[in-house]
Amino acid sequence: MITHPIEPVFDTNSRILILGSFPSVKSREQGFFYGHPQNRFWKVLAAVFEDEVPATIPEKKAFLLRNHIAVWDVIYSCEIQGSSDSSIRNVTANDLRPLLETADIQGIFVNGKTAEKLYQKYTEPVCGREAVYLPSTSPANAAWSLERLTEAWRIVCAGL
Repeated sequence: MITHPIEPVFDTNSRILILGSFPSVKSREQGFFYGHPQNRFWKVLAAVFEDEVPATIPEKKAFLLRNHIAVWDVIYSCEIQGSSDSSIRNVTANDLRPLLETADIQGIFVNGKTAEKLYQKYTEPVCGREAVYLPSTSPANAAWSLERLTEAWRIVCAGL
């Protein structure tokens, strides 16, 4: 059983919540979200918000907060083989209530099908809020080009 090692990023000005499933091995090693160099999360968000791609953890946190984005994952703990979402078992979900009570979240978005499925199963019944599916920025989602992902992800700006 692995427990989520990364604290959520948010503040009272956060309006958008983006949830992944569970941090990859690289993200767990780095201690921050979307740490795999091939994951397109940071490139996509930088393109959507017409901003520089953040490189360091402090730059990534500043980028998120400057753009009113909160980031966390659906899962608090689970069994997982490496970084494979398909291997996830014995899930305990994160409690989003403290985040939702602190920030005025206008839209909840899930990064990929696994995050969507887990959110619908564990989180939506507790918080009573639907999430909008976004195609995964993972390198495993090779069918989606960076340009196509960026277009799909532009919806995150709609609520701002």
